[in-house]
Amino acid sequence: MTAEIPTDRPLAEHDLAALVPEWLDWAAAAEQLDVPSSKVRQMVRDHELAAAVPTPGAGPKVPADFIQDGVPVKGLGGLLTVLHDNRFDDRECIAWLFLDQDFPGRAIDALRENRGSEVKRRAQALAF
Repeated sequence: MTAEIPTDRPLAEHDLAALVPEWLDWAAAAEQLDVPSSKVRQMVRDHELAAAVPTPGAGPKVPADFIQDGVPVKGLGGLLTVLHDNRFDDRECIAWLFLDQDFPGRAIDALRENRGSEVKRRAQALAF
C-alpha cells in the first residue's frame, strides 16, 4: 500500500522511515555499487543519488530502491536534478519519489520499471 500526498503537509515533514522500506548506509550502498564510500557521498552531492537521515540519531542513508542491478536506477539522476532545480532538498525528493503519485503507484516504482519519461514530465510540471 502506498501513501497519497496530502496537500496540507510539506514533503519534508513526512516520516521517511515509514515511506522507504529499506535504507542503505554509505558502506552498503558502496558495496552494491562496487565503488568506495567516498564515491557514494560524491554521487549524493552530484544528485546521482539522494540521501537523508531517516530516523533521529541515524546517519545519512540512501534508499535501497535507488540502486538496481549494481547501478543507480535509470533516470534517477536527471529526475533529482529537475527536483533540485525546483528547490527540493534531498529529503523532499525522497518523499516525492516514495509517495503515491498516481503513476499508478509511487514515482520510484515507475522509474524502476523504466517509465522515467512520465515521472520526469510530472516533476517538471511542479515548476508551474
